[in-house]
Amino acid sequence: MNEQVTVMENAFAQAFGRRPDGVWSAPGRVNLIGEHTDYNHGFVLPFAIDRRTVAAVGLRDDRVLRVRSTFTDEEASLAIDDLAPQAMAGWSAYVLGVAWALADAGHDLAGASGLDILIDSRVPVGAGLSSSAAIECAVAVAFNDLWELDLSPLDLARIGRIAENKAVGAPTGLLDQAASMLGREDHGVFLDCDTEEAEPVALHLREEGLEILVMDSRVEHEHATGGYRDRRESCEKGAAAMGVATLRELSEADLDRASAVLDDETYRRVRHIVTENARVVETVRTLDEGGPRAIGALLDASQASMRDDFEITVPEIDLACATAVAHGAIGARMTGGGFGGSSIAVVPADAREAIEAAVTAALSAAGLREPHLFTVTPSQGARRDV
Repeated sequence: MNEQVTVMENAFAQAFGRRPDGVWSAPGRVNLIGEHTDYNHGFVLPFAIDRRTVAAVGLRDDRVLRVRSTFTDEEASLAIDDLAPQAMAGWSAYVLGVAWALADAGHDLAGASGLDILIDSRVPVGAGLSSSAAIECAVAVAFNDLWELDLSPLDLARIGRIAENKAVGAPTGLLDQAASMLGREDHGVFLDCDTEEAEPVALHLREEGLEILVMDSRVEHEHATGGYRDRRESCEKGAAAMGVATLRELSEADLDRASAVLDDETYRRVRHIVTENARVVETVRTLDEGGPRAIGALLDASQASMRDDFEITVPEIDLACATAVAHGAIGARMTGGGFGGSSIAVVPADAREAIEAAVTAALSAAGLREPHLFTVTPSQGARRDV
């Protein structure tokens, strides 16, 4: 039993005056490659990380869901029969929204008991590592067990996406929840967001002496508002103009026609999605045939496409990625929805400290905010811990 779980058992007892009936957890995620392709029915290659959100949960003898956390004194309480998106607000919507999404998806909660829920997260908020999906997936596996719903991990990932889209109001795809639910140690999750088929992909990082360095820009973002929604609308506009249901249906061979049909901005948005899908597929092939040291050019090309075509990076991220590569990283790119958050670099373990120093110095010299640098390890997905 890890330290976070033990702490949560004791914290639950203090908060609710009894021991929890179980403790569940789910990880944040890093997206190795495949940005904004998920809601376009494309390909993604994320992995679960070794920073987790824990949910300690206890059964009640009524139908009330009572939610607390270790990061705020606020408490949210709502009866199962009163669940509705308009009845939820703030961070607790990530918890209550999952319960509502189960009902919205047609699962019978008529016999479900109320629950006391305590949340603790070690996934950095606003860093682009999907702290929201970690909450959703941790409570999803808890609800699945305690309410005896017998849903598969992929079913629960879909429930988390419904909660994110409809209860929280963030127009994201399945990437985050699939990574959090399906992660495996030293593996990525190759997800086809059209068929929703997923398969593990060995990353071979440890045997190659490589690490994943996260470079958190400390520029926080919000997906429920702003540029993320605008980019999704641009993709829908581009697909409609090209006569396809989703941009997944286009290949690089269609880009010449797209350049003639679309305005410049929409064309560049479409070009990013089409080329990014191709890069994800090529990365999976390259990992299998050449290993992780061979994927650097693909990561760098993804970063350039997000910077120039999709325009979702920020100066802190652009400089961090360029500096990391210049000082020995295999490759580097922004990860997550953009407009802040984090970038990642695949780095030789013996060069990590020098790369970290170079990145910090470069950002300081440019008058940009100091990044938060740390490594993550591809890890196990959502699970019951106790």
